[in-house]
Amino acid sequence: MSRILTYREALREGLDEELTRDPNVVLMGEEVAQYNGAYKVTEGLWKKWGDKRVVDTPISEAGFIGMGIGASMLGVRPVMELMFWSFHSVAFDQLVSNAACVRYMSGGLCHCPIVVRGPANGGTGVGATHSHIPEGLFAAFPGLKVCAPATPADAKGLIKAAIRDNDPVYFMENTLLYGTTGEVPDLEDGDFVIPLGLADIKREGTDVSLIAHGRSVIQSLAAAEILQNEHGINAEVLDLRSIRPLDQEAILKTVMKTNRVVLVDESKPFGGVSAMVAMLIQDHAFDYLDAPIKRVCSIDAPAIYSPHIEHEQLPNPRRIVEKVLTLA
Repeated sequence: MSRILTYREALREGLDEELTRDPNVVLMGEEVAQYNGAYKVTEGLWKKWGDKRVVDTPISEAGFIGMGIGASMLGVRPVMELMFWSFHSVAFDQLVSNAACVRYMSGGLCHCPIVVRGPANGGTGVGATHSHIPEGLFAAFPGLKVCAPATPADAKGLIKAAIRDNDPVYFMENTLLYGTTGEVPDLEDGDFVIPLGLADIKREGTDVSLIAHGRSVIQSLAAAEILQNEHGINAEVLDLRSIRPLDQEAILKTVMKTNRVVLVDESKPFGGVSAMVAMLIQDHAFDYLDAPIKRVCSIDAPAIYSPHIEHEQLPNPRRIVEKVLTLA
C-alpha cells in the first residue's frame, strides 16, 4: 500500500522517522526550527522534538557546517540544511577538506556521518549566485557521497539511507519539486530505505535511453511521452538517484538494451555528471552504441534571471526531444 505525499512531506517524514529511530540525529540550519524551515521541509519538527534536536543556527554556513562535522566525529548524526546549495562556497573548506578527508586521514579511526541537504537548482528566478548545481563538483572528491532524488518516494528513502551512512552525504534537492506529488509506501509496510548507489528505471523503453537525475528525470519523462506520441520512439528513462556511488551496472544495462543514449543533466556541460557517465559508456559499452552519445545540459552561462530565458537555459522536454531526433 502507498499514500500520495508531496516531495516536501516525504522528506519531512523521513527526517521525523530518523529522529525517532536514533537519538543521535540532530537537525541544524538557518530557520529550520521555529520558522519551520525556509521551504517548510522541517515544519512541525521543532515543536515535536524541541531545541536540542532541531537547532536554529546563525547565518554562517562555515560555522554550523564546521560545528556539525566536529559533532559527528563524537557520535552525533547532524542533518544540516543549506538554504541554497549555492552557499557551499563559504563552507568549502569544511565540506571538502574536513568532511571528505577525515576518515582517510585518521586511518579509519574517525567517521563523519553528516548529511548536508537543501536546494541545488536553477529555474526559480533567483539569479546566478543562488542557482548553482554542484553535484558533479562534490562527486569529484573521494570520501563524499552525493544523491539527487526526483520523486517523493526516492526523497524519503534516500534521506533515511543518507542519515544512517557513516560517510558524508550531500543531498541535492530541487525547489521546483517540493510541491510535486507521488506515491510513498505506507508506514505500516515497514522501514522504507533506498540504498545509496542504486539507480531506478522510471520508464521502460526499447529505442533510446534517457539517463538523468533530479528534476531532469521529470523533464525526461515528459520528453519520453512526446517521443512516443508524436514520433513513435519508445524511450527508456533511467534515474541515477545516486551520483556517487554511481550505479554503473544499471547505466550499462540500459545502453546495451536500447543502443542509443541521451544524457540529461542540469549541470553545465563542461565536466559534470553526464560527462562522467559518457566516459563510462564509452569505456564499457562502446560496441553496443548505434549512434554517438548525446547530452542535454544547462546552457553554458551563469543562471539567467529572466524566467523565459532561464527555462530555455535548463534542460526541458523540447530540447530533449530535439536531441533524440538527431540520433541516426
